[in-house]
Amino acid sequence: MMRVKHASIHRWSGTGLASVEDVLVEEEPLEIRVRGAAVTVTMRTPGHDAELAAGFLLSEGIIRHRTDVVEIACCGSTEVAARENVLNVFLSPEVCFDGPKAGRLQLTTSSCGLCGKASIESIHQRFPPMEDGGGGSVSIPKLLGFPDKLRQRQASFERTGGLHAAGLFSFGGRRVVVREDIGRHNAVDKVLGYGFLNGRLPLKNSVLMVSGRVSFEIMQKALAARIPLVAAVSAPSSLAVEFAHESGQTLVGFLRNGSFNVYTHPRRIASG
Repeated sequence: MMRVKHASIHRWSGTGLASVEDVLVEEEPLEIRVRGAAVTVTMRTPGHDAELAAGFLLSEGIIRHRTDVVEIACCGSTEVAARENVLNVFLSPEVCFDGPKAGRLQLTTSSCGLCGKASIESIHQRFPPMEDGGGGSVSIPKLLGFPDKLRQRQASFERTGGLHAAGLFSFGGRRVVVREDIGRHNAVDKVLGYGFLNGRLPLKNSVLMVSGRVSFEIMQKALAARIPLVAAVSAPSSLAVEFAHESGQTLVGFLRNGSFNVYTHPRRIASG
């Protein structure tokens, strides 16, 4: 369950300001360490932190198999808050890890200075493209039902209005897991981390559904987990579409109110 905070606010209702209690989603930093070396600090909504760490490291190519991770543990501290905001990931001795060089990939940011093509080629060196049409297909009626199934598990959003959500669904329409976070990429990492820690990878018969728009980085994360189809309530970016096309992934946008757009590789969408 997501942690929230209560706050006293003044709300305008059209006739005057009234003093009421409101609910705010928590936002705190999480430092992820690997073998004691700091890899990244991300602002997140506390909850499912081990999944967040695992999903992040998977999408960065640091871990690939469930046996790569021995333990994910809070770092020792006398301060409870500090302990909960620092995670140390212990890797198997067989995993090669160069701590000083393992910072967050700059090629996934908009300010890196690389062109889109160079960014895509660089990622494909670690995560090869998928075969077009691989992983089966999802029917249109099942696909149209995903937004409601996602929203049904957005309990914290209903209370706060301030969270993104990501959900994993089977091609048969079954909801596997839904995670929320103040950061959309964190919500995706939590879903991927769930799959990783539960030994479900590769997720080749799965759909990743996100509550907002789709960025290049979300498509890259999905490819790392071998997810062939990504669907979103809102729009994709141009680079997300280009990446999906080059990676053999099906990308669906504006999935809401009984309609959607298919931007790439439509063969995974079945009419029946």
